[in-house]
Amino acid sequence: MARSTTRPVVTLRSTAGTGFTYVTRMNRLADPDRLVVRKYDPVAGRHVLFREAR
Repeated sequence: MARSTTRPVVTLRSTAGTGFTYVTRMNRLADPDRLVVRKYDPVAGRHVLFREAR
């Protein structure tokens, strides 16, 4: 089954400057803006904002 362009793979990069990333899929039709999520950064040792990197 082919991958859809509706749900592309996106990289979430930490705003703490540690270089830590998460990889997820998102629905472009439901939310066309860049994704911003508050997640745990193990390098920083706390929850920080992760922004979508293209």
